[in-house]
Amino acid sequence: MSSKKAIIIVPTYNEKENVVKLIPVLEEVFAGIHNWDMHVLFVDDSSPDGTADEVKKFAKKNKHVHVHINPQKRGLGAAYLSGMKEAFGELGADVVFEFDADFSHDPAKIPDFLNKIDQGFDMVIGSRYIKGGSIPSDWGFDRKVLSVIGNLFITFVFTDFRIHDWTSGYRAITKKVYEFVVDEMSDPKLSGYTFQAAFLRKAVRKGFKVAEVPFAFVDRKIGKSKLGSDNIKTTLQFVIGDRFEEIINSRIFKFGVVGGLGFVINTIGLFLFSRIAVVQSLAISLSHTTGLTIINAAGTASALGAECAIISNFILNNAWTFSDRKTTNVVQTASKFIQFNIASFGAVILQFIIVGAGTHFTGSGTISKLFWLVSATAIGMVLNFIIYSTFIWKKK
Repeated sequence: MSSKKAIIIVPTYNEKENVVKLIPVLEEVFAGIHNWDMHVLFVDDSSPDGTADEVKKFAKKNKHVHVHINPQKRGLGAAYLSGMKEAFGELGADVVFEFDADFSHDPAKIPDFLNKIDQGFDMVIGSRYIKGGSIPSDWGFDRKVLSVIGNLFITFVFTDFRIHDWTSGYRAITKKVYEFVVDEMSDPKLSGYTFQAAFLRKAVRKGFKVAEVPFAFVDRKIGKSKLGSDNIKTTLQFVIGDRFEEIINSRIFKFGVVGGLGFVINTIGLFLFSRIAVVQSLAISLSHTTGLTIINAAGTASALGAECAIISNFILNNAWTFSDRKTTNVVQTASKFIQFNIASFGAVILQFIIVGAGTHFTGSGTISKLFWLVSATAIGMVLNFIIYSTFIWKKK
């Protein structure tokens, strides 16, 4: 017998007629798999139609059939999580499958999933939207559009084009994926069909290798579908909310916010300093000394405003943008601030040259100043992000 164990988890609620047909089919598929110890675990939400009792009859005759009964109906995601806990724990599974009781998922595809696992993939998705996969041809136009557009919407919002079927419920999941993701799945909002997109999203984000296997999705022949409009709504809410949270917590977003505030400070400095007589005199003196006519009050004021922005940027970047790498020691912070200034000096010089030269040729009006300041700031922000990430706040 193989030391590798795979357990097919089948959530059920009033699926009595389906399970009595499904178990013999699974037994036949299992008989053809020789390098895995195959089992099936039915997770029943206390079905009033006696689904669990039917499974128990099979379990008495076949030690590869198991049943777990939840005391109440808690949703698809909750059913899978309770099943995974038992499968990976007490039953000792290496891999579990998510599988529907209503024959929507083709049991004959199970070996294809296991082959992908054997190739080193951490998670395998049954996809309806890659070559060889399909959705029912007798679906109405509106349902087809909803299914296809829904998955495309998730793909574009997540900007992850490696996955073609985010909501597929036919999956194989290794133990290490479960262990890394399970603690993030406790939110009650993820207990329903939203579980599918959420679990996959978290697994992909953690860098696990995901493969896809094509399969033809089939509509249930017995019983009623439990997918309602509320499930679609909560899934879309999760997708949008998760992506928004990811964006606002991303380092580049924080850097942009800090840079935006720095730009405001820089702009105020440009207009304030350019009106100060000392700054005007300094610019004239520098121009005469160097013989460079592009040195003027606007360029000098811009450079001074940039230094004010640098001070603000350092404080906020250290406390927020690079909070995971920040320094709190006074000496180290002072040293890093000097490094930050040196690294930012190039942006100051760049701004001095661009704003000075630009206003020299296009005039020193408000629009001209702002145009050249924005241009210089945009270039400087790109250079600074690279320098700060690589040298100032290096990974620990």
